[in-house]
Amino acid sequence: MNTAGHSDDTGLDLIPFRGVRYVPEQVGRLAAVTSPPYDVVVRPDGLLHLESADPHNIVRLILPQATTPAARNQQAADTLRGWLAEGVLAPDAEPGLYVYEQRDDDILQRGVIGALRLSEAADGVVLPHEGVMPPVVEDRAALMRATSANLEPLLLTYRSDAEGEPKGATAVVERAARREPLLATTTEDGFHHRLWSVTDPAEIAEIQSDLARHQALIADGHHRWATNLRLRAEHPSPSAWDYGLVLLVDTARYPLRVRAIHRYLHRLPVSEALSALGDDFRVQTLKGTLDQALEALGEAAVQGNAFVLAGDGAFHLVDRPSPELLARTIPADRPEAWRTLDATVLHATLLDHVWRIPDAPDHIAYIHDTAATVEKAERDGGTAVLMHPVREEVVRDLARQGVTMPRKSTSFGPKPATGLVLRDLMS
Repeated sequence: MNTAGHSDDTGLDLIPFRGVRYVPEQVGRLAAVTSPPYDVVVRPDGLLHLESADPHNIVRLILPQATTPAARNQQAADTLRGWLAEGVLAPDAEPGLYVYEQRDDDILQRGVIGALRLSEAADGVVLPHEGVMPPVVEDRAALMRATSANLEPLLLTYRSDAEGEPKGATAVVERAARREPLLATTTEDGFHHRLWSVTDPAEIAEIQSDLARHQALIADGHHRWATNLRLRAEHPSPSAWDYGLVLLVDTARYPLRVRAIHRYLHRLPVSEALSALGDDFRVQTLKGTLDQALEALGEAAVQGNAFVLAGDGAFHLVDRPSPELLARTIPADRPEAWRTLDATVLHATLLDHVWRIPDAPDHIAYIHDTAATVEKAERDGGTAVLMHPVREEVVRDLARQGVTMPRKSTSFGPKPATGLVLRDLMS
């Protein structure tokens, strides 16, 4: 079997691995041991909910709880090795790539999970579109050093030729999906998950030769990608650290959802946020529900930059920024597609210039759920800034130019569930 991948550096180099999975006889419902990605778990309520769902929930590895960082990481390492020794987790008998499916009433997503050779952004093979926060990278790196494992995959997208019958990796994915799965479960968010292994050398070669012609966009997992690159640099090559665990989705065949990530401004009441705008923006107070406010936001976003502010019991549409203000506050040395992003205008113009709010956790929270953002603002007295999502093509085009967007500009999904398959770097 070709497990070494491809020797050229022109495209994606994906290799099989022996997936580590929960042993069904040793745990309760499989759904009860899975978790969303570590950065989507809402702490502390979400963490406690997952910990209580099952004593072997994967959250005990990805978000261990102890008094110091070193103790947390050691606890995760001890827990992982203990579960392997007890047979709660076990490696599959032979290396393979894994076809993974997520489905609900609105979307069907399928992709391939494998170990991807790590490459720098400058190589143009894997394209990031957001910057990262060094403390988060260091935190994740310390956990991976302790556990010597890839505990959850990144979500990467690529685009095949969608015309005609599926070919290459996509053809293998669709053939696998007609077979009996290794596992099937439904998580409490309503998503149905299925996983298949691909161990046939011909099918693996078919996937590898196809992906070697493509580059990928990081849809979710920028901090995990940066962590993988750091750890690769720390270990002499060749080693298992040369690769990282990824889910690759062909979005020509299976388009992802692209949602906005909203901001909650802890220390800025809505009244102060609105008064600071002066005449530099148009402000309209909307009547109706949150859904109606989001519909109005979508219509306004077609014409230009637009936001909805909430937290005082009403919804305020903020749009039509002053061109003179934008010219003064937005860097001119970036492509126009970057300068006109809502996230760029929010950070460079509103946060930095108008409201003078630092991008720090005690000032800004980044929240995926729209209703939760509004509820928090109304409960705590701050301002919810609701955003309109960016199209995937815009993200990809900027990434190809080497231009990173303001962080937390997008939320691609559905995100892979954590806990269905792990990669142990020690085996």
